[in-house]
Amino acid sequence: MVGYAFYSRDEQGKTHFIGILPERRKNLERITKESILNWGRQVIDSRDIFFVQVDIDEAQAKSWGLIPLPESGKQLKK
Repeated sequence: MVGYAFYSRDEQGKTHFIGILPERRKNLERITKESILNWGRQVIDSRDIFFVQVDIDEAQAKSWGLIPLPESGKQLKK
């Protein structure tokens, strides 16, 4: 599973780890640097952020609660 590790910079220029967001979009054409940053800005209240693409293995995904949607494409019931 692909994810993005987000970081922010403070006023002194120090870097701070914020968190990791998993990529869940099926349409790869929609994934751009700007779309990833916009997504991060919606979650993180900071304009000065950047990200690094990371690989998340299945064990990490389960331990973090990042279970991917079923392959069948069926929507989950609420």
